[in-house]
Amino acid sequence: MDSLATPSLDLRPFADGDAEAMHRIYSDPVVMRYVATGPAATLAATQRLLHDYEVHQRSHGFSFWGVVERASGMLIGDAGLYRTPAGEVELGYTLAVAAWGRGYATEAATAWLEAAFGPLGISEVIALAEPANVASLRVLEKAGMRRTGERSAFGRPHIVYRLHR
Repeated sequence: MDSLATPSLDLRPFADGDAEAMHRIYSDPVVMRYVATGPAATLAATQRLLHDYEVHQRSHGFSFWGVVERASGMLIGDAGLYRTPAGEVELGYTLAVAAWGRGYATEAATAWLEAAFGPLGISEVIALAEPANVASLRVLEKAGMRRTGERSAFGRPHIVYRLHR
């Protein structure tokens, strides 16, 4: 699998030259408010993250990919699946503020869930969202995931969502 498409988006593995655009997103404290480690401090930190995604892609056949808005051709964030140290496959997405409120997170999340249960042959996907991140909670529910509990992650409480094949 080397790409996914939704009505509005093209999802593809990160490419050389994506780091600066992604750093603008990953360094934005508004965007990163509910994301694991918070804003990326330097371009080098973003480059390391994108390299980690590339390594994960080679190892597992999936990872976080770039999200390109088809109408503008702009790289507007990431979305994808990632195998956690505990062995779970976690769905996630991070979009630039200018892309919020357009249904893009739901489109990307749904595309990744379809890929997980289709060509990737994954039997369960989880997602974590902080209780205050109401927009993300709505995205996960619209994508068909169901709340199954709570856990602490990165020192903060999170709601756990799951979907089984």
